[in-house]
Parts: sequence; C-alpha cells; structure tokens
Amino acid sequence: MLFVSLVLVVACLVGFPQPGYGAWHSELYPPSWTPNHPADEQGRFLHDFSYAGYRYGQRPLPSANRNKVLDVVESFGADPSGERDSTQAIQSAIDAASASAPVTVFLPKGIFRIDGTLSITRDRVILQGAGQDQTRLLFTSSDNLSYGSHLSLKGQIQREQDLFLAQDAQKRERTVVLKHASGLEVGDEVSVGWTITQDFVQEHGMQGFWSPFYDQWKPFFRRTVIAIKPTSSHVSVLLDVPLRYDVKVRHGASLRKERGYLKECGLQDFSVCNAVAWEDAWKQSQVHVIALETVKDCWIQRVRSVASPLSTGPIAQDSGKYHLQSSGILVKDSKRVTLLECQMGHAQHRGDGGNGYLFEIRTSNEILLRECSAFQGRHNFIQNWDFGTTGCVFLRCKSAQSQTVTRKGNSIFPWPAFCEYHHSLAMANLVDQCQLDDGWMAANRLSWSSGAGHTCTECVFWNTTGKGTLKSKQFGWGYVIGTGPDILVDVSTDDLLGQGTTPEDFVEGKGEADTLLPPSLYLDQLSRRLKANVQ
Repeated sequence: MLFVSLVLVVACLVGFPQPGYGAWHSELYPPSWTPNHPADEQGRFLHDFSYAGYRYGQRPLPSANRNKVLDVVESFGADPSGERDSTQAIQSAIDAASASAPVTVFLPKGIFRIDGTLSITRDRVILQGAGQDQTRLLFTSSDNLSYGSHLSLKGQIQREQDLFLAQDAQKRERTVVLKHASGLEVGDEVSVGWTITQDFVQEHGMQGFWSPFYDQWKPFFRRTVIAIKPTSSHVSVLLDVPLRYDVKVRHGASLRKERGYLKECGLQDFSVCNAVAWEDAWKQSQVHVIALETVKDCWIQRVRSVASPLSTGPIAQDSGKYHLQSSGILVKDSKRVTLLECQMGHAQHRGDGGNGYLFEIRTSNEILLRECSAFQGRHNFIQNWDFGTTGCVFLRCKSAQSQTVTRKGNSIFPWPAFCEYHHSLAMANLVDQCQLDDGWMAANRLSWSSGAGHTCTECVFWNTTGKGTLKSKQFGWGYVIGTGPDILVDVSTDDLLGQGTTPEDFVEGKGEADTLLPPSLYLDQLSRRLKANVQ
C-alpha cells in the first residue's frame, strides 16, 4: 500500500495522468499501437510522426565544443561593442570555417552590428554565441530585402531525370516500385512526387483554386534510398521514411534522384533583431531574420529575438519595442531539421503579402519545432505556400497574440489571427502538447493566398491546451485528440472554411487533455521506434 501511495505522489509531481484516476488512451492509439495499426471502419488512423527532426530524432544535436573554434573578435576583428559594422569580419570567419569544417564560428559576449547579410553555404559549420543573454546580432539593413533574409543557411538542389513508378504506392508504405532504377544507388537522396494534373485537382474539388500549380511536378516526399531489389520486371526501392499520402501512377508519379543539400550546420546560443524604422519595415515584404533553405540534418537551438534599439512604431512610445521587421525563421525545401527552445516575437509588418510569420515551414519534410515560443506575429506558427510539407511536428510549442494588422494613414487596426496550415494540402503533420492562447486553423481557404484551397489532410492536434480555438476542417480526415478545458473546437463543415471537408474531423477527449496517455504522441512513437530498432 505504501508503494502504491508513493507512485501516486510521484505521478502528481511530474504531471503524468494517474492510472485509475481518469487516464485514457485514444481509440486510434491504443497501448498495442504499431505503425501498421489498421485503420478503423471509417478509414481513420494516425501516422507515425517519429521521424521528425535532426537525424530522424534518433541522435542529440551535435556539441559545438568538439569542433575547432574560430573567434570572430580575436581572429577576424569583429567589433563586440556594436559601434562598427561586423558583417565582413563575421562572414570572413564563416568562409574560413567552410574551408576546414567541421568548425565552430564563435561570437563572444557583445553586440555585433551587421549592416549587410550573412550566409553559410558549406557543410559542418556552426555559428555559436556565448548565450541568448550574452551575444546579440543587430541587423540594421532594410533596403532590397523583400523575400530575403539577414542570416541564411542554404544548399543548392539539383535533380535528375524521372524514374517513373510502375504501380501505385499507398500511404504508410516505405516501398515504391519503379519501371527501372538506372543510376540509382543505396544512400541516394531522392524525392517522390507527381504532377498537379487536372485529375488530381478534381479529386480534391479544387478546380479554379490550384490553377497556379497546374502541370507542375512537385516533390512531396524527400527521402533516402535504403535498399534496391530488382524483380523480374520492375525494381523495388525501400525508403527511409514512410509515405504520407497515396502516390498514383496516373498523376505521373516518379522518383527523382537529387543532391546538393547543405548538411550538419547549426545556429545556437545568441539573440537576433532586425526591426528598423516603422515606415522602412512596411516598404518590404517577407523579410526573414533567419532562413534555412535546401538543408538536411541541421538545427537552430536557443536562438531568440529581442528588441531592436533601431525600431520605431506608429506612435512615439513604440520606439525600441519591436524585434523583427516582418518574419522570423523560415525553413524551406528541407528535411530533418530541429528548432529547439527558440523564441520569436514582436513583428513590425504584419500586413498582407505573407508578412509577420514567425516560425514558417514551406515544402519541407520531418521538421521538428520543439519547445519554441512565438508571440505578436501575424501567424506565429505557419505552414505556407505550395505542396509538399509533410511529417512535421510542433512539440510543446507556445503561441500567443497572433494579430493581423491593417494600416490606414498613420493608424493601425489589429485583430486576432491564428497559427495556420496556410496553403495546398500539407499532409500528416502533428501539433503535439502545445499551448495555444490564440489558436490554430486547418481549413479550406478557397481563393485566399492565390488559391490556397484545402490546406491540409490527416494532420493531428494532440493534447492541446491554452485559451485559443482549433478550427479543424481538413480534407478527408483530420484529428483533434485531447484538449484543455478552455480550448474551443470547431470542426463544422457547413461554413465557408468547411466547404468540401465532409465528414467532420475526428474529435475525442474534449476537456480531457490532462489525463490523455501518452501526453506526447511524438515522444511515445519515437520511443517505440527506437526500442523496435534495438530489438
């Protein structure tokens, strides 16, 4: 009896649901669940999200201390006082590191004024500060930065010819069957995709909405070849990560070999700001303070935005208040990236044209945002633009005060907004154990944003708390499993955002998030996969 009492006390202290005290499992995720757990009678099931993050979530982020270190002040003359421009000194250190990587470029305590932009384009370079409270990058420029970034990590993808599928492949499978596999080898990076045909558009009821993408081949699933097995007539190719959607021959489905991802690079332990004069910020669109593009197995950890001394607002009292001109961190055309304990906030430009997105994912696979916080952006966490965002996980993230801002003369008019799936059928992503004090929308956005249409399918909201609203109106099935008592849930299909999204998404455990087992779907699935690999 004493042992049982101690177990219950420990359970209370660590916050785990107590067996026999209201703890429950989703009917779609019983204790016996496996990645091949059969769908229920209505075709509902949960994907295996455990592959998200650096090195599939299987390894800790690398230690920068193991590398050779280049100090930007001691060796390259950067100015830690913030009085002089340090762009060239820091970029020179990055370039020197690129020539002899793996190298850590170290930014000691101080404020580093950067009047230009910085870029990392070679593998195995880490840019590390002395800590978020110790090292600050103060970006000062605003001209000619629309659709650009102040600090970028960027590869250069090149794709080879189509290797066409010989037969359809089903969601959750890891094997595709090709007509031939000429030039393909184990270990190759590939993308599996298909053409946005009229037939594909009609399958989803998106005539007139997805027209900007007609006849374009899209890389939906970015993968690595694990095994190749020729048969008498075709070639079977085993991939590292399961497919997230049915892949159909009639849409021109193919596999394309690719190369050029930037890999094993990281940003960590510093703060950033790029807010400027109010009017200057509104003259540009989609200025990201950090962008990761065409990268794999890279990371950002313990990086946050802070107030810029150069910022002004629509009123005098706002001077020195804002952190960002427009947008925070962008991850684009990438895979297996981790963002850990990052924080972005206080954007100046939160108007139309894609501005004010604090954590933004585009056309990327298996991205993990873990314990990240966002506040006072337009859409604090967002999937944006084009097809091909799949398998991404938002774990224990916090969002508050998403706001859209309209300007009329010298006046601004803010109104509440949401985190969002924003564009073109994001597939099988997970919002896991997040606190949303604004909300998250997953719906049919019709003609908004150049024909966004159905923004997502088979995405999961798991154990959601806060005081916000979940609008889950997904194509096919979507899932809301376990919510806090103050979360509002809207899955109705009879309004504008619900067009073509029948049936209503699966909802289970409203108001019962605190007793849901497991508390985190991603962490439980990762534990199961790692245990299975060991066995």
